[in-house]
Amino acid sequence: MQAAQSRHKSYADVRRKDLEYNVGGKVFLKVAPLKGVLRFEKKGKLSPRFVGSFEILEQIGLVAYCLALPPSLSVVHDILHVLMLRKYVTDPSHVVDYEPLEIDESLSYTEQPVEILAREVKMLRNIWTPLVKVLWQNHKVEEATREREDDMRARYLELFEK
Repeated sequence: MQAAQSRHKSYADVRRKDLEYNVGGKVFLKVAPLKGVLRFEKKGKLSPRFVGSFEILEQIGLVAYCLALPPSLSVVHDILHVLMLRKYVTDPSHVVDYEPLEIDESLSYTEQPVEILAREVKMLRNIWTPLVKVLWQNHKVEEATREREDDMRARYLELFEK
């Protein structure tokens, strides 16, 4: 029996890795999926497996960590086993750039074109139509749209005078 246990342990130890996190670091919290339960506004397959990121406040023992959880997760105990955590690697693309918008009473704002990036002529419904690629205010270059040139000339003549 002892030989079988030691063989099983040697197989398990090959795949095992010791997880250790630094105090002050960020981690994701594993969420146990329950079938048919609405969890974090999603149900079933689309429910997230990990939520967070949360800061590690202290290490308790070898395999337990105390996390700074928000009030929305007050039902979850703040001391968690290392297997319930996953390391969060900071990524600058996760940071959202904030540019203030002028919002009116109806909680909307008007789009203003900034410049014309490109011109082209395409065939739409057997008619050759001139199109322009327009960069809009509060949008990135990747979000530029193609508009009909005659419509843009009628509304925003100042773009074509440059």
